Amino acid sequence: MRVLVISDIHANITALDAIIDDAPSYNAVWCLGDIVGYGPDPNVCIERVQRLPELLCLIGNHDKAAIGEIPLSRFNQDAGEVVAWTQRELKDENKAFLQTLPSKIQVEEFTLAHGSPNQPVWEYILDPVTADRNFDELENDYALVGHSHLPLIFHKPFDDSFAMLRPIAWGEIMALSPKMILNPGSVGQPRDGDPRASYAILDTEKMTWEMRRIVYNIKAVQSRINKAGLPERQRIRLDAGW
Repeated sequence: MRVLVISDIHANITALDAIIDDAPSYNAVWCLGDIVGYGPDPNVCIERVQRLPELLCLIGNHDKAAIGEIPLSRFNQDAGEVVAWTQRELKDENKAFLQTLPSKIQVEEFTLAHGSPNQPVWEYILDPVTADRNFDELENDYALVGHSHLPLIFHKPFDDSFAMLRPIAWGEIMALSPKMILNPGSVGQPRDGDPRASYAILDTEKMTWEMRRIVYNIKAVQSRINKAGLPERQRIRLDAGW
């Protein structure tokens, strides 16, 4: 099975559509959470995700906040303003969809979590120490996570060795080996200094992982951010990918 792996769409339909158009053939979609938050298109993003084939979808921290399950006080001022706006904008049926989403899924050899296997909603896996802690508790050989908006791959080659951060080879098909934590990066708000939308293709039969990037119309998204009256920070950060 070939899986389109996406995360952190953050209400950016232009970036999501660009990825859907760019992705090579796939049979299923695994979405690792945060469909909404930060961006101007929460309803259309939820509706588009629901139409994707053989969908497995997680709830992220911004999704939880949008349905009132996390208080605004957990977010910085700009993010909290967007959460409050999203709560007002969301259609009832789209809130209902978010309420159905799990925080973690086990499928075949893979654990899917928005943040981490240990703390599915909030923990960031950004360094080998945190990766090691999650490898120790991982029930499967592989974990797919989002949340950080950073494309990352951690590998633990032996049970008694430390986790290592592996470099990303964009557009190259990488063979998977046991004990890996993989982050496809962010669709709608990359934070690695590259503004292009980020995603991955997983082949569960050949056991390969391909990281991909695609340019999208950032100016169109920024125009909708302005029209919605969202904080300026959410507009300017898209240009530089931070």
